[in-house]
Amino acid sequence: MKRRSILTAAVCLALTTAACGTAADSGGTAGGVGPIGVDYPRADSDFWNSYIKYTPEKAKALGINMMAPTNSQNKVENLVANAQSLQSQGAKAIVMAPQDTGAVASTLDRLEKAKIPVVTVDTRPDKGKVYMVVRADNKAYGEKACKFLGEKLGGKGKVVEFQGSLSSVNGRDRSEAFAACMKQNYPGITVFEEPTDWEGTKASAALQTRLNQHPDINGIYMQAGGAFLAPTLQVMRQKNLLVPPTDPKHVWMVSNDGIPQELEAIRKGEIDATVSQPADLYAEWALFYAKAAIEGKTFKPGKTDHGSEIVQVDNGNLEDQLPAPLITKENVDDKAFWGNQIGK
Repeated sequence: MKRRSILTAAVCLALTTAACGTAADSGGTAGGVGPIGVDYPRADSDFWNSYIKYTPEKAKALGINMMAPTNSQNKVENLVANAQSLQSQGAKAIVMAPQDTGAVASTLDRLEKAKIPVVTVDTRPDKGKVYMVVRADNKAYGEKACKFLGEKLGGKGKVVEFQGSLSSVNGRDRSEAFAACMKQNYPGITVFEEPTDWEGTKASAALQTRLNQHPDINGIYMQAGGAFLAPTLQVMRQKNLLVPPTDPKHVWMVSNDGIPQELEAIRKGEIDATVSQPADLYAEWALFYAKAAIEGKTFKPGKTDHGSEIVQVDNGNLEDQLPAPLITKENVDDKAFWGNQIGK
């Protein structure tokens, strides 16, 4: 694959110009291009814990000197402080994943003035300049989930949608795309939109309420399996609704993330599909672009040689939109999915 050849070349270059980084006690890597700072957005979901696992591995493979990472714990004030700390420690570039995409503009402005390029992963800032955004097409997440449920429900029924935080571009993109698709293609389906702020407890409480009010609900869309899968399955199990598709009581469920737990739930028949969000590629390409920024490389819109497309988004930034395939029982065992590789 061309993506692997790029990574291999990067490793070879690192071996000839600087020693490959080795994992430090702090979680960073020594030697190589950089130093590059990384702020993890949170560590309370299986998806982000997977991303955290991949990041130092990819940094080492790319020959990057990765600083000891910080974790903003889903709080913008922590992200601001962490970015200042990484800057003061000499970061030449910073990778971050702001969860509140409207509240980081001043931080981005400060880093731009300091000539420290920023790569955002998974989320795109509403304002502010970044070197590259690395994420999947989140509107496609909502559309794929909509079409999967719409077809399985035959265009009729009731669906509960666990919306991510609407202060995040991801939550907005997925919610808006899901709503538009349902309105245009499946007007016979009623959608109950449940704001959750990416919190599983809020999703669980909303599902309990909706099932009590509407026992004929026959579809669920979870915008983040890492946050919503376990509490959703718990409620469904309590309600005796984890039944196979051949049972009239079956509730069709589609998720977003592609974590191993979702894939196992698909195999067991507990959920029906998920849209894989590539934690491994997020880590790899975010670091790749951070390194490229330090090296003075530039990019332009168009197809890439790693199966994605770079597009220019509304705020003028470039976004590398990585592929995010739909996983169902038909392809769940495909070893190409990162959810089938991690931990093995």
